[in-house]
Amino acid sequence: MPELPEVETVRRGLVQLTQNQTLQGGKVLLKRTLAHPVSASEFIEQLQGQTFQDWQRRGKYLLAQLSGGGVLGVHLRMTGQLFWVGRDRPLEKHTRIRLFCQDNQELRFVDTRTFGQMWLVPPKTPPETIITGLQRLGPEPFAPEFTVEYLTQRLRRTRRTIKAALLDQYLVAGLGNIYADEVLFVSGVRPDRVAADLKASQIRCIHAAIPQVLEAAIAKGGTTFSDFLSLLGVPGNYGDAAQVYGRTGEPCKVCGEAIERIKITGRSTHFCPRCQT
Repeated sequence: MPELPEVETVRRGLVQLTQNQTLQGGKVLLKRTLAHPVSASEFIEQLQGQTFQDWQRRGKYLLAQLSGGGVLGVHLRMTGQLFWVGRDRPLEKHTRIRLFCQDNQELRFVDTRTFGQMWLVPPKTPPETIITGLQRLGPEPFAPEFTVEYLTQRLRRTRRTIKAALLDQYLVAGLGNIYADEVLFVSGVRPDRVAADLKASQIRCIHAAIPQVLEAAIAKGGTTFSDFLSLLGVPGNYGDAAQVYGRTGEPCKVCGEAIERIKITGRSTHFCPRCQT
């Protein structure tokens, strides 16, 4: 599933390529991709003539501010992709929604496993009342409210492993499986440690590592292990820089010990048994 760096990479591309573009129509090719409104004709009709004014990101959600005052929401989920292409380009096999713009361009939503969704939020309506997934999100990793004190307070309350805690979007928005592993390596903390048992110094290290790792991944355009591509179809390059994720059995880049992989809450989890304690 695309995580914060991948979604942020797409957001920046959307700002660069679609800002001030006016929507001239579109097609819904798979009805269940459209979460609100349920009528495809109503969705296209309400978008017609609207202009993309800005794109924001909340956790793993993309939110387009429209000239009419509404919001277009997008969640890529596991395999969703947004492409900015010429309208005459042949359709990808799993194209779900097409949004036609100026100069014969279109914003195309492609999704192999069909878990991704789009919402059209009416003007003067808080997006979280329509996009209910926004209601439970914790603070952004780069937000002022994501403090050491906040993180300490939340971790002290749970007997979950620290890896499981970091995957909780209610704790911090946008962090996922790849970058939780990378954060814990940078912090020197084993992923199977109980969160409530961590020392204050370890929590400070984790807090500092979260934005550090995410910023490095954003600078690389995110990570592509299977489906993720940028708006122009470019894969992310962070995978080459990863310290532990996807490197089972390979030598640690710091100490040379073989990277191990275990399962935590059903997710593959990678760590160095020597560097992380």
